[in-house]
Amino acid sequence: MAIALVTGTSSGLGLATAVSLARAGHTVTATMRNLDGGADLRQIIAKEKLPITLTALDVDDDDSVHDAFAKVVAEHGSIDILVNNAGIPGAAGGVEEIPFKVFQQVMETNFFGALRCIKAVVSGMRERRRGTIVNVTSLAGRIARASLAPYAASKWALEALSECLAQEMRAFDVRVVIVEPGVIATPILTKGYPIPAGGPYPHARRIAALFAARLANHTPPSVVGDLIRDIVDGDSWQLRYPAGPDAAPALKGRASKTDEQVVTEAAESDDEFVARVKREFGLDLTL
Repeated sequence: MAIALVTGTSSGLGLATAVSLARAGHTVTATMRNLDGGADLRQIIAKEKLPITLTALDVDDDDSVHDAFAKVVAEHGSIDILVNNAGIPGAAGGVEEIPFKVFQQVMETNFFGALRCIKAVVSGMRERRRGTIVNVTSLAGRIARASLAPYAASKWALEALSECLAQEMRAFDVRVVIVEPGVIATPILTKGYPIPAGGPYPHARRIAALFAARLANHTPPSVVGDLIRDIVDGDSWQLRYPAGPDAAPALKGRASKTDEQVVTEAAESDDEFVARVKREFGLDLTL
């Protein structure tokens, strides 16, 4: 079995991934910015006696990344699996409305944080000619929607980085994988900034209504965690994996439209938007 490090494991996808990997027999270092947030994971570890160790790691901080990864290597000799999951949602609203510092913070965590972790393991994996790097992006990394600019920009950047890295590492038998969750019932959907009230842009409240309708089906984080486990335990060189029941249909729907059509749809009235969502996805929205 392999040595795995998973970032952002206090809840949601990271927690589910750490647990799924450990249940499969891998030795897991589950990292999070604040270890006080690991109560739920500790309970699962104790109940199931899983091979998971909690370690503090702030992906925004160079020293924190260096120290955490060095600790794992000192204890286990290597890191065979890296799952870059740590991320923040940013703000909902128009580009005009969202403060510049929000864009900076989201990119710092979602993109540069993952890059820091990649650079901490990639040379060792290359030298050993083995390893798997799983970067958790989002459907927002493939489909950019008005009101989600900071988050989408960070995930598009991580998608591009991952695709470049996959090409570079193929000759060294190191797999790089992109996992693209759709709407999953995780705490990240409650951690965003408040939607601006009375502004000129309707898109944030429309996205919020669409997410609420999607969440009625309650796709649990374990769907993504188990997918990552299957990827790690398999030998496929597939690059991208949409995750969750809405992911593949959403990508297919976007591919069926021109860029100009998507831009024009963003200018719809609320009634037109609700009708289109009902027509395309069979969802009843309340705005």
